[in-house]
Amino acid sequence: MKKKILSLLLILFACSALLASEEMTLKKTIWGNISPKSVVHSGDGLFFAQNMMYRNTITVYNRNFELVKTISDEIKLSDYGVEGYTGTHKGSPVEVAFSHDGRYAWVSNYRMSGSGFNNPGNDRGTPEGEFDQSYVYKINTETFDIENIVEVGAVPKYVAVSPDNKYVLVTNWCDYNMSVIDAESDEVVETIYLGRFPRGIEISQDSKTAYVAVMGSYNIAVVNLEDFSVRYMTGIGRSPRHLCLAPDGRYLYATLNGEAKVAKIDLETETVLRKIETGDAPRSMVLSDDGKFLYVVNYFSDTMSKVDAETMEVLQTVETNERPIGITYDKKNNQVWVACYRGSIMIFQD
Repeated sequence: MKKKILSLLLILFACSALLASEEMTLKKTIWGNISPKSVVHSGDGLFFAQNMMYRNTITVYNRNFELVKTISDEIKLSDYGVEGYTGTHKGSPVEVAFSHDGRYAWVSNYRMSGSGFNNPGNDRGTPEGEFDQSYVYKINTETFDIENIVEVGAVPKYVAVSPDNKYVLVTNWCDYNMSVIDAESDEVVETIYLGRFPRGIEISQDSKTAYVAVMGSYNIAVVNLEDFSVRYMTGIGRSPRHLCLAPDGRYLYATLNGEAKVAKIDLETETVLRKIETGDAPRSMVLSDDGKFLYVVNYFSDTMSKVDAETMEVLQTVETNERPIGITYDKKNNQVWVACYRGSIMIFQD
């Protein structure tokens, strides 16, 4: 009997050790002259952090957590063939998306400042305000040069690149629309009206459909990328903000800014399967590459949660530094990078 009890205890100890090993632990914290609004992995070992108008930089890191490059957002518009402006101008990097070959990073700028930009947009702006248009930077990920710029709308927020590398999509917050950039010509080929405050974007693996969170509504826009027609999934939840698409394309996950919840949506029936609470003000999310886990940053809770993507059960919640707002995933090292707005990037081992 004693041997059986001892064996049982050893098994329980082994199981508890296994469970402990599966929990996230803090691996590294990066500090510096940063105020990251977002951090995104290129897929090839580079991590771009966008530091908005508070630092006017993009800071680039490698898998060793080393600062590889600090890219200034200051440019001369005339260097890119834009006429009518003098002197230098600054952007305010907010989000980034990488081409699927990893060659380019497309960075949206919340606003531009300098001569000729006198009416910058803001988070409450509407099309009636006729705010300054802003630019997306096309950055070479080998040289870190800003190779080109593309004019989009007022307060461009989220950026996404179609898997076939044909289009770059940019949601323009104050203009209620989305710019479609031809990634080869670097020109806007279509501007699509979506509704109040469009933000997060996900694109299907066949590059035919884009899903866009319309934050000033309860809806998610479904955009046909072949004819640019739009329809809506309605009643998803109040103020959808960020989206994640499952690798198999079956499920869509949305943070609901107005409900402080995360929703799982069945795209076959276009119905919400479940809504959960992860913390106060869930903002951005990222899926593990296998689609098993969803990682969510909770802005006002100063936490990050790991969620079982199938059951929508919260598996673990860890504390972060102040104002976690951006998040990305590195498949190779099974690490989650979290951008904290108040000046740090935290890397968690999973």
